[in-house]
Amino acid sequence: MKKNSKIFIAGHRGLVGSAIVRALREKGYENLIVRTRQELDLADQRAVSDFFKQEKPEYVFLAAAKVGGILFNQRYQADFLYENLITATNVINSAFVHDTKKLLFLGSSCIYPKMAPQPIKEESLLSGPLEPTNEGYAIAKIACLKLCEKYSQQYGRDFISVMPTNLYGPGDNFHPEHSHVIPGMMRRFHEAKMKGATSVTTWGTGTPRREFLHVDDLAAALLVVMDSYTGQDIINVGTGEDVTLRQLSETMREIVGFDGEIEFDTSKPDGMMRKVLDVSKVNALGWRPTYSLVDGLRATYSWALANGIFSDTPSTQGKQSAAV
Repeated sequence: MKKNSKIFIAGHRGLVGSAIVRALREKGYENLIVRTRQELDLADQRAVSDFFKQEKPEYVFLAAAKVGGILFNQRYQADFLYENLITATNVINSAFVHDTKKLLFLGSSCIYPKMAPQPIKEESLLSGPLEPTNEGYAIAKIACLKLCEKYSQQYGRDFISVMPTNLYGPGDNFHPEHSHVIPGMMRRFHEAKMKGATSVTTWGTGTPRREFLHVDDLAAALLVVMDSYTGQDIINVGTGEDVTLRQLSETMREIVGFDGEIEFDTSKPDGMMRKVLDVSKVNALGWRPTYSLVDGLRATYSWALANGIFSDTPSTQGKQSAAV
């Protein structure tokens, strides 16, 4: 990408999209194209096609998606499958029709089979059954990464796909029910501290292991991949390190400053027992994460406090779940 290249960031208000915008601007890219949902409904095929015809973006970061935590994913499988499929395919196809130079599609580590060998290599894709609790979301992501692959194979287009691990950071969705594990857990510990509660309940058994990546580290990786990688293979992005959810809870308790006990609600699903990515391919491109988990959590908690996140109503927080 050149500094004056026209770059469209789909989903620029979400966790990943906003981080991409920050990273691009910090690097001196100013010719950025962004649209709110009110300005451009990505589910409207004609509107998306007209947008690409008019704006003719040279590069596209496709970060728009409907996202949510484990229970939200499980409860609304059809919505997650349909909405993520329709919005992403509209953008990918319009980028093809209107000759976008390069497109980077953001997938998810949930595309991999439930029993994939750990750490998960990119080659594990479609090698076994998916985790049932987020199957709808995963199938939508798989279909879209395959669409990028097929446009590359059939037409020689430079459409690539990146699979990030679990993300957190500024701009995350802190809704008490619809959020992912880190923002949801951070809210519960903070509210318990403010109320003087004696305990905090965490979903599941605490035994599953998860990998977490600060979203600004992801954005830096995406710029590296966009500039230095061309190919049909997907690329994982993560730290290559994982922790148990019990360890995460204990770290969160310390960072928030909560003095009470941690209890585990075993009636809630655990999901996959372990999920950590093999990140050797992205490391070979010269990228490494800069945030440790502790430093990233501290920075995120400070950001949430400074922005009054925990004083927001649940309905306000829920609006953030429309984009990654």
